[in-house]
Amino acid sequence: MAGTSTTASAVPDPEGCERTSPPGGRGGPFGARLIQNEATTEIPVHLLFRDDPCPDVPPVASTVVGGRRGTGEQPRFRRRRVPAPARPAAGPDPGPVERPARVLPGAVGLLAGACGAAGCVLTSWWAGVLPPLAEQVLRLPAGVGAGLGLPQWAAYAGAGALGASGFGGLLRGRTGRAWVLGLFGGYRGTVRRTGLMWVSPLVRRRRVDVRLRHWRGGPMPAADGDGIALRVSVLVVWRVRDTARAVLGVDDHEGFLHACVEAALARVAMAAPGGTHGTETAGEALTRLVARETASAGLEVLAVRPARVEYAPEVAEAMHRRSVAALDARRDLTVGLCARCRQADSEVGVNMLN
Repeated sequence: MAGTSTTASAVPDPEGCERTSPPGGRGGPFGARLIQNEATTEIPVHLLFRDDPCPDVPPVASTVVGGRRGTGEQPRFRRRRVPAPARPAAGPDPGPVERPARVLPGAVGLLAGACGAAGCVLTSWWAGVLPPLAEQVLRLPAGVGAGLGLPQWAAYAGAGALGASGFGGLLRGRTGRAWVLGLFGGYRGTVRRTGLMWVSPLVRRRRVDVRLRHWRGGPMPAADGDGIALRVSVLVVWRVRDTARAVLGVDDHEGFLHACVEAALARVAMAAPGGTHGTETAGEALTRLVARETASAGLEVLAVRPARVEYAPEVAEAMHRRSVAALDARRDLTVGLCARCRQADSEVGVNMLN
C-alpha cells in the first residue's frame, strides 16, 4: 500500500516519559507495532491479524479522525438531529367569565329614595325655608325657623345622599337583555333578571342583547375550488353566550364577528354560482371555523350559510361567456345525437321495406 509505513510508535508513559518498542519485536505491553499514513491515525498491527496471539497488549483508546494537516480539510462530525419542541397546548383564557351580580329588590331602592326625599322636606321645615303652601298640604305645624346652619346642611347632605342612592340605583331588566356591571375598571357581574331591581349607583352599566340574532353580510371576497374569484353574501345566526367576554374581552364583539366571517371565507372553497354541490359542506366548514374563532369573545355561532354566490366583477364577463359556450356545446351535442338517431331510424325503415 502506497504511503503506508510500519513503525514503532512511542507510547507515552503515565509519568511523562516515552517508551519505544524495538523494531523487530512486539515490544512488551508498551510497544505495539503500528501502521500509519498521512490520512489515517495509528493502527495497531495486531488488529489486522486476528490469528496471531497477542497477549499482554493493552487496549488502545479510540480516536477521532481529524483532517489532513496542511490541506485545509475540516474534521467530519455527524450532526445530531434535535427534534423540534412540541407546541404547548393553549392554556385557559385568563379573561373574565360571566357570573351573576348581587342585586337587591327594587322596593329597597324606592324605600331609600322616599326616605331621602322625606328627610329633605323635614330639614326644610326645620330650617324654616319650606313654603307655606307645602306646609298646608303636608299638614305640618308652623316652622321653627332655625335657619340654615351647620346641622341643617348636614341633614340636607345625608337625606340627599340617601335619596340619590335609592333612586339612582334602580335598574329595570327586560327579557333578552342583560346588564354588565363594572366598578373602577373591574368586572362586578352580570344581571340577567327581569323587573325592577336595585344596584349600587357607583357601578357602570352596559346593556347587552343576548337574544338569538342573525346578520347578513354584504358581498365579501372568496374563491372556489379552482381559485376563481367570487363574491359571497353569508347569513350568520349567533348570540352572546358570555356577556363578560363579549363586553370586556373585545372592543366590539359584532365587528369581531364580521372579521372572523371574512377570514373564514378566505380559507374555505365555495361552490360555483348556480351549483348546489358542495354548498352544504362549505357551510358546515364555515360554521366550525367561525364558532371556534369567536368562542374566546363569548359568542355562540349556530350557523353560517352562503346566501348568495356570484362571480367577482373582474371575471364575471369571462365566466358568462364560458357558460354560454358550454351551453352551446351541449346544445350542439344534443342536436347531433338526435340527427343521428333519426338517420338510424330512417335507415332501419328502408331496410325493412326492402
